[in-house]
Amino acid sequence: MSLLQAIVLGLVQGLTEFLPISSTAHLRIVPELFGWPDPGAAYSAVIQLGTVAAVILYFRKDLVVLARAFFEGLLKRAPMATVESRLAWFVLVGTLPIGVCGLAFKKTIETSLRSLYVISGSLIVLALILFIVERLASHKRTLADMTWRDGVLVGVWQALALIPGSSRSGTTITGALSLGLRREDAARYSFLLSIPATSLAGLFELKHLLEATERPSTVALVVGTAVAFGSGWAAIAWLLSYLRKRSTLVFVFYRVALGLLLLGLLRAGILHPQSGLENTDTASRPLQTPVERQLTE
Repeated sequence: MSLLQAIVLGLVQGLTEFLPISSTAHLRIVPELFGWPDPGAAYSAVIQLGTVAAVILYFRKDLVVLARAFFEGLLKRAPMATVESRLAWFVLVGTLPIGVCGLAFKKTIETSLRSLYVISGSLIVLALILFIVERLASHKRTLADMTWRDGVLVGVWQALALIPGSSRSGTTITGALSLGLRREDAARYSFLLSIPATSLAGLFELKHLLEATERPSTVALVVGTAVAFGSGWAAIAWLLSYLRKRSTLVFVFYRVALGLLLLGLLRAGILHPQSGLENTDTASRPLQTPVERQLTE
């Protein structure tokens, strides 16, 4: 992987991780359009640590408050006594569905589900769901109004993001909006909920990437992660500001347009649904050498 590829992929990761347009989809589509090998789910998860660092630093004050409230609640034997302690519990509970489903369907997620047909379908389907939710939701509840039921349901919505093209932020924001949360509160909770899930995924995949016999250079990983951090920070700040005054409809139109364009390119033979996926099975075996790849093609 060249330095240019690392910069481009890091930029794509950072800008699309927190917007409800699917970072996985863009990291799959962009290399295909440029004729680059797909970076693989493992590389994508590792540079995702850059966006994790961005959200942790951006919400560092909130996280300190939540952590303090969580442990104070345990010590006082009143774990749900404050809004902050409840929110901390909801983040933990909301992480369980994606963790369980991610481990259960890991190989499928990293191989067959990364087909561009699956991604294009996910882009369009979630856009239509988001459109309906945006129109019907009350947009009145705040994070202080959340209940256990809300925490679990948004966690289930987050698990749907394991389908490439769905978008983790897209599914969680849609889920939170469907429960009546205000747009800014839905986005804020989505960002907080992203921290444990994306951190664990990145660390888990980092272990497998380091064990692989062939992998992107350390420089490519560092550069990609650093660029993802900077662009991720910018995306968080922009989205929170945007949703204070505007709806999510712009993302609905973008997802539908991108999904339809992708289907058109696939139908025309310009893109191929499974091409470039040599590096998607890094979690279960070492990356293939060029010779091994030639023998299996």
